[in-house]
Amino acid sequence: MATGFSLALSHVGYFVKDVDKMVDFYTRVLKFVVSDRGDREHNGSIVFMTRDPREHHQLVFASGRPDKLDFSIVNQISFRVDSLATLRELFHAVQKEPIQKMLGPVTHGNALSVYFLDPEGNRVELLIDTPWYVPQPHRLVVDIEQPDDQLWAGIEKHCRATPGFRPVEEWRADITKKIAAAVR
Repeated sequence: MATGFSLALSHVGYFVKDVDKMVDFYTRVLKFVVSDRGDREHNGSIVFMTRDPREHHQLVFASGRPDKLDFSIVNQISFRVDSLATLRELFHAVQKEPIQKMLGPVTHGNALSVYFLDPEGNRVELLIDTPWYVPQPHRLVVDIEQPDDQLWAGIEKHCRATPGFRPVEEWRADITKKIAAAVR
């Protein structure tokens, strides 16, 4: 078995009912662009999408999801955003969409997140990292409309009161050691 190698998430693919509806939502609201599209060898179409010029695709939508499937077998897809301002902007944009459900905003201690279901009921998370670690799972509903300093102070206070709290850099140092030991 190979050791000492690196793995990173490359992309996520969904089977979808309506490719065009999904492409419309992800391009219009989350500002993905179509990098390629075509016909699948045996059934329907496939669309590749990205927001990163270094990645040909970060999302793939392929037709073929059964109409009678009444739940999504995908737990969630999570997108890291660049700032609290962007998170708020996208939170407001998603609220204007005819989506089934908005979940959040919440903090997990290590992140500030907004969850929602996309047009086909797949759970999507938009998040920004915090500089703190608390044991997971951890969830606290927060008011994202608070002024920045008030929001961050409240999250930090909550995190510091949580057993197992520590700065994320300490957690990263420990997990780095665990990963190194695992790949030896």
